[in-house]
Amino acid sequence: MIEFYLMELTWRATIRQQWLGGGMAQVKSEAEDKGVAAVSRALSLLAAFREDDYSLTLTELSIRTGLYKSTASRLIDTLIREEYLYRISDGSYQLGARPIRLSAIFQRQLRTSEYVPPFLRRIVELLGESASFYIPQNDGRLCLHRVNASNQVIVDSVREGDWLPLEGGATGTILLAFRGEEGAETAAVRERMWAATFGGAHPEMAAVAVPVFGAQQALLGALSVSGPRYRLEARGAEALYPTLLQCGSELTALLGGDATVFARSLARR
Repeated sequence: MIEFYLMELTWRATIRQQWLGGGMAQVKSEAEDKGVAAVSRALSLLAAFREDDYSLTLTELSIRTGLYKSTASRLIDTLIREEYLYRISDGSYQLGARPIRLSAIFQRQLRTSEYVPPFLRRIVELLGESASFYIPQNDGRLCLHRVNASNQVIVDSVREGDWLPLEGGATGTILLAFRGEEGAETAAVRERMWAATFGGAHPEMAAVAVPVFGAQQALLGALSVSGPRYRLEARGAEALYPTLLQCGSELTALLGGDATVFARSLARR
C-alpha cells in the first residue's frame, strides 16, 4: 500500500512538473515573440527614413510605419538612448551616429566573394549558361567572379582575372552607361537597366548584363550571362534579362545600394 501511495505521488509530481514546464515554455515563447515584434517595429522606424528626408516628426514616423504614436514614441526613446536616432531642436528626429558607425564597419567587412558567387550560381541554375561579375579597372573591365555552366559542352572562354576592354561587350556597355557615358545607346541602357550584345566582343559569342550598385549608389560592377551566340540568340534577350534584373536588384540591396532603381524594369517585363 505504501509503495502504491509513493508511486502515485511520484506520478502526480511528474505530471505537475510537465504541466508547469509546458506553461513556462509557453510564457517564454510569448515573451520571445513580443521581443521579436518590438525589434521589428524599432527597425521599421529606422527604415522609414529616405534619402531626401532632413528629419521626420513623430506623426510622420507613425504614418510611414503604421505604428501608433504611443508605441512609436516608446521605441524612439530607446533608439535615442542607443544613438540610433537623434532629436533635433524642433522636436523632429534624424538618424543618429550609430548607423553611420555600423555602415563604416559594413564597408570595411564587405567582400564581394561572400555575396556575388551565390547569385552567379543561381543565374547558371536558372538560365543554363555561364555567369560572370565584372568590375571596372584600368579603363577596361576585369572578370572578378565566374561560374561556368556545367551542363554545356561549349561555353565562352572567360576566366576569373581576365581583363577586357569596355567596348564591344554587354558588361562593358553597362559599365560605360552607368558611369555617365553620353550617347543614345547608353541612355537607352540606363532607362531599361540592362544591355545585350550578340557578336559584340567576339562574333560567335553573346551576353546580357545588368548593373550592381553599392553604398551611395556607387556602381560596383555588372552581372552577366554569356555563351555561344547561336544559343542565346535563339532564346532572345527577353528570356534572359528578367532573371538578371532580379539578381541585380537583390545583390544591390545586400551590398547597400538602392534596389528600387530596378523596380520599373522588373514591372515592365
